[in-house]
Amino acid sequence: MNWLEIIVLPLIQGIAEFLPISSSGHLVIAEAVLGQPPNSTYNILLHGGTLASILIFYHRKILDLLRQDRRVIPLLIVGTLPAAMIGIAIKLSFEEVLEKPLVAACLLPVTGLVVWWSNRRPDGEETYRHLTFRKTLLIGLFQSFALLPGLSRSGLTIAAGLSLGLRRDQATTFSFLLAIPAILGAMVLGCKDFLTGAAAPVTVEQIIGTVIAAIVGVFALAWLHQWVTQRRLHWFAFWCIPFGIIMALLRPWP
Repeated sequence: MNWLEIIVLPLIQGIAEFLPISSSGHLVIAEAVLGQPPNSTYNILLHGGTLASILIFYHRKILDLLRQDRRVIPLLIVGTLPAAMIGIAIKLSFEEVLEKPLVAACLLPVTGLVVWWSNRRPDGEETYRHLTFRKTLLIGLFQSFALLPGLSRSGLTIAAGLSLGLRRDQATTFSFLLAIPAILGAMVLGCKDFLTGAAAPVTVEQIIGTVIAAIVGVFALAWLHQWVTQRRLHWFAFWCIPFGIIMALLRPWP
């Protein structure tokens, strides 16, 4: 692992985990272009870094959940169920699909179209505290699709929230509260390599990369919140659609 990978991959993870451009898709493509085989240990650490970003950025709302908004906790559990069930099935049966850069390149334009569509939705009036279990389950179903590389978890869940009448800021906040159990679940699934002894030992360089991902993630969250409220979400489509098409046509990996 060289310093380019130690810096580039955390930057991609920190930015793309939260911006609606698909972190998994960009990581798969970046690893393929750099000739870097998928590193389960490093991927788990990078997810831990972006989880830290959420805990830092939303620490007040998380404390509110534990103190006075406890009704939201069951909603988060229900919203996580689709990704948990589908995620385990995909991880056990189709894990090789999650590592194919061509799949990521082909699905990135889909993310771009979803982001473009969601930005054209009229403003809702509801807060996430008033979501029903049925609506939360639907948002969770959209989140489960993001297990495929190239489909953005934040883009799909924010779009789902907006389509169900949530305010833009509320759809964004709920998307990332829902990301906490989702990222934890992905880390737990990835930990099977540690249990089987297949994972490589953690290095100092990987820890540095994890810290970089966490710091960049905090700034990415602030950026996304600002652009969602300013109705600039469609600008991310200008990256996802052409980038995905170019990668699918050129296939610049070995």
